[in-house]
Amino acid sequence: MAEGSSSTAPTLLYIVGPPAVGKATVGHEIATRTGLRLFHNHMAIEPVLRFFDFGSPAFGRLVDGFRQSLIEEVAASDLPGLIFTYVWAFDQPDGQRALEQYALPFRERGGRVLYLELKASQEARLQRNTGASRLAEKPSKRDLDASRGRLLELDERHRLNSTTEFQDRTDYLRIDNTHLSPEDVAKQVIEQFSLDG
Repeated sequence: MAEGSSSTAPTLLYIVGPPAVGKATVGHEIATRTGLRLFHNHMAIEPVLRFFDFGSPAFGRLVDGFRQSLIEEVAASDLPGLIFTYVWAFDQPDGQRALEQYALPFRERGGRVLYLELKASQEARLQRNTGASRLAEKPSKRDLDASRGRLLELDERHRLNSTTEFQDRTDYLRIDNTHLSPEDVAKQVIEQFSLDG
């Protein structure tokens, strides 16, 4: 078995929410405490942006293909599971279809698929959008004016937090982390979903 492996079925934890809400930062805190591996969305996006424009057909195929392949390999491995971050536009059906597709290898192994949704004020997210850790991990965000513009445009064009999609589901937790530290959010998530082993 690989280092950090588990004989139990793997866990897939989705962390969803609007840009700069803290998905990768919270994911890192959860990974540090649980042994789950963090696959933040920009790990697939950034390499492809060196070759193809965001939203182009080639960009979409490459990013989706890499996500799918990595998720399948983790599900089939002895790793305890994966944390995957995603900006989910709830007004667009493609997001739900993609997340359902990515979850299949975990479900086929009897694994758990969990959803953490983060919500924060736009003001807090605009401030986090310029944070050092975000810019270090996501080179495409380093043009601060363009990044701010994309954040505001996405907020205007899409519904980036759920309304009733997860009503009464036990595999789902929503946290407003406007005034919470990533550590505090991670503790809540680990306790709620019993992720500490």
